[in-house]
Amino acid sequence: MDLFGTETPDQRRRDDVPLAERVRPRTLDEFAGQEHLLGEGRPLRVLIGTDRLPSMILWGPPGSGKTTLARLVAGTTEGAFVQLSAVTAGVKDVRAVLEQASARRTGKRTVLFIDEIHRFNKAQQDALLHSVEEGIVTLIGATTENPSFEVISPLLSRCRVYTLAPLDESHLQAILDHAVTADAWLASKQVQIEDPRRLLFLSGGDARMLLNGLETAVQLAEGRGSTPPVTVTTRDLDEAFQRRGQRYDQAGEEHYNIISAFIKSMRGSDPDAAVYWLARMIDGGEDPKFIARRMVVLAAEDVGNADPYGLTLAMSAFNAIDVIGMPEGRIVLAQCATYLACAPKSNAAYLAISEAQADVQRGPDTVVPLHLRNAPTGMMKSMGYGEGYKYPHDFDGHFTQQQYLPDPLKGKVYYRPATTGREKDIRDRLLRMWPGKKRP
Repeated sequence: MDLFGTETPDQRRRDDVPLAERVRPRTLDEFAGQEHLLGEGRPLRVLIGTDRLPSMILWGPPGSGKTTLARLVAGTTEGAFVQLSAVTAGVKDVRAVLEQASARRTGKRTVLFIDEIHRFNKAQQDALLHSVEEGIVTLIGATTENPSFEVISPLLSRCRVYTLAPLDESHLQAILDHAVTADAWLASKQVQIEDPRRLLFLSGGDARMLLNGLETAVQLAEGRGSTPPVTVTTRDLDEAFQRRGQRYDQAGEEHYNIISAFIKSMRGSDPDAAVYWLARMIDGGEDPKFIARRMVVLAAEDVGNADPYGLTLAMSAFNAIDVIGMPEGRIVLAQCATYLACAPKSNAAYLAISEAQADVQRGPDTVVPLHLRNAPTGMMKSMGYGEGYKYPHDFDGHFTQQQYLPDPLKGKVYYRPATTGREKDIRDRLLRMWPGKKRP
C-alpha cells in the first residue's frame, strides 16, 4: 500500500481490481475533462503543481474525477496525505487524524481527503473547523451534493468550492480509448465495441460506470464464446448495465434535459406534463432532494408572490423527503409539483433582484442617506445620523412616504408585481402608497 492507502502498480494488475481502478490517471496530462480547472494555467492545475493547496470542496457528479484529483494530490504533495470516508468514519476517527496532524505540524503539513463529506453530520463537520482554520490540516472534501445544502456554513466559508462538470462524450471517448490500450487485460482481448455511442450513453457521464460496465460487457461477450478479437454487442452492454433502452441517464445529458422539461412544465402551468417528467426522474433513480431543491427555486423564481404559499410548500416537501424518504416521498414530490404547476405565476421578485444587482455591480458607489442611519453614539447624532427619520408606526396606516433609496437611485422601481394571484393585491397596495412610482 502507498501513503494514500491505494494499491501499488503491481497490485493494481490483479484480476480482482476493477478496470476503473487499473486505468486511473497517474498524471494531470492523463486526466480527461474539467479543463476549466485543470487546463494549462487554470486554478487546480497551478495549485497542485506548486503544492500550495487551500482547503477545498470538490463538488461534482459521480465519476467526474473527484477521487482521482485527490489521488493526484497524494502523489505530488510533500506533506502527509490521509484519507477518510464519511461513510465509515466517526468523530473519534476525525479527532485521531487531527491529533496526528497537530503532532507532525512542525515537520510537515497534513492534507486530509474526506470522500463523500456530505455524509458527515454536523458534529463531525464541527470537529474539523479549528484545524482547518488554523491550518493544521488542508482539507479536501469530495461531494456529489450541493455543498451549500450539505456542508455547514462555518466549514464552507473556510474552503474554496470547485465545481466539476459531468463528463461529455469527448471526455468519455478519450477515457475509453485510453483504457482499451493501456490496460493489459483489455488489450489482450482486442476489444471491438459494436455500438460505442450506446456505451457512452449508458455510462451517463460517469467514467467509473463506463469502465466497469465495459469490463462486465467484455466478460459477458467471452462467456458466450467470443474470442479475440472480442466483439461486445449492444445486448452485452444492456445486460452489463442492466438498463432499458430509454432509461433516464442520471448524470448525463438526459439528466439536464428532463429536469429542464420538468421545470418548464411547472412554469407553463401543465401539471400533467410535470408529473410525467417527475415520474421519469423517479424511475431513473434521481436524488429526490435534487428534485425538491429545484422546486424550491421555481417556487421563488416563477410563482413568487402570486402565491407565497408555494415557497412554504416547496420547503415543506424538501424537509419531508428527509423524514420519510422514498418510495413514499414520491407522493410528496407529486403534491408539490402539481400545486406549483397550477399556481398563478409571477417572476417579479426574480426580475427585481436581478435588476438591483445589476445596478449595484455597474452603478456608482452610493451612501446610506443620513436619516436612515443608526445613531448609537452622541457624536453620530451630532453629525446628523438618523435626523429626520419618520417612524412609520407613528402615522395612520403605519405608513408615511419618505426616501429609502440612495440619492442617485431616488424614484427607481425594481419590483413590478404581476396582476395575477396574491400579487395583484400587492400591486394595488403599492400603487396607493407610492402613487409617484410607476410599476408597468
